[in-house]
Amino acid sequence: MKNCIFISPNFPTNYWKFCRELRNNGLNVLGVGDQPYDELTQDLKDSLTEYYKVGSLENYDEVYQAVAFFAFKYGKIDWLESNNEYWLEQDAKLRTDFHITSGFQEEDMPRAKYKSKMKEYYQAVGIPTARYHMVDDEAGCMKFIKKVGWPVIVKPDNGVGASHTYKLSSKEELQTFLAEHDRQLPYIMEEFLHATVNSYDAIIDSNGEPLFETGNITPMSIMDIVNDMDNSIYYILKTLPADTRKAGRAAVKSFGVKSRFIHFEFFRLDQDQEGMGKKGDVVALEVNMRPCGGFTPDMINFAHSTNVYKIWADMIAFDQSTVPVGEHSFCAFAGRRDGKNFVMDHQAIMEKYGDNMRMVERIPDALSDAMGNQMYMAVFPTQKKLDTFYQDVLRCAEPEE
Repeated sequence: MKNCIFISPNFPTNYWKFCRELRNNGLNVLGVGDQPYDELTQDLKDSLTEYYKVGSLENYDEVYQAVAFFAFKYGKIDWLESNNEYWLEQDAKLRTDFHITSGFQEEDMPRAKYKSKMKEYYQAVGIPTARYHMVDDEAGCMKFIKKVGWPVIVKPDNGVGASHTYKLSSKEELQTFLAEHDRQLPYIMEEFLHATVNSYDAIIDSNGEPLFETGNITPMSIMDIVNDMDNSIYYILKTLPADTRKAGRAAVKSFGVKSRFIHFEFFRLDQDQEGMGKKGDVVALEVNMRPCGGFTPDMINFAHSTNVYKIWADMIAFDQSTVPVGEHSFCAFAGRRDGKNFVMDHQAIMEKYGDNMRMVERIPDALSDAMGNQMYMAVFPTQKKLDTFYQDVLRCAEPEE
């Protein structure tokens, strides 16, 4: 029987479904987390063979001891995974230290985590990337900006999501950033692209071939959503465009991805841009060696009438899957921000879109910066109906004179 350690199975709150499908496939599912066992949901308890509570998942020695305990009790650990961006490097270190060869090792982390390192792997398969400069002093940054023009984007070279990501549009804003940013944290500066984020989401087998593929579009910048505390929207596509599929598969091969659920982000240019391409072209943004965050796996299931939790678990257990993919739809996510004066209240939304709704929940505080506070997830057969839904759910009343 295979032994699989799942790190932080309780968060995000939907990740117990990965554990359930592993357990259903006959694996020993060994959870390591910092939440007391009695506080775990019954669904998660039923999905685990055993659970080891640590004082903090940030404490490597504690997590190491948990893995050592499971290895002593159950024998060789075949898999160790969190499917979580925050723990990718710790996962890799644990695999390396315990000789778990079924996933990324420490030596793989630079290309998986550092935005500056990712570029060469995209370029190796002919996918354009934005020009960049590692942030140093004002003179060095201004030399780069004279090449690419304002605005520019600055973000941590090794960062999670859109936190600490900023658009700088003037020398004054650059000076403020340089004065206030954490100098212990390497930052990358990139030319600004007029583009919309398109993703390639896939479950990849041990040969680097996709068992399942889809994609999503984020019409609004996550950076702006976080920095401006705006509403959040994105949606799963009914059909994955051929050029996104081609770019995604090429990047999978270049990055050496095997046996993973991935979320690769691309830009689709909104206008011709010198050195990058023509309007509509697909260019590189960054790779994420884990599923798209939050409740996106559920959205994928709703959009494609399937079960990606099981497809992933089948990949772990059998390196193949026969889970069917059914009718295709768009699946919309709308995250409303508390404190806004929306035209439609909750009751009105549910009366109009109740038949389309698949999930309605409060968003956990840990995810709310990027996703809003109140979530509506709904499916639609056409782009027009999807767009109307967003207009209704996110429209705010005009302020009174």
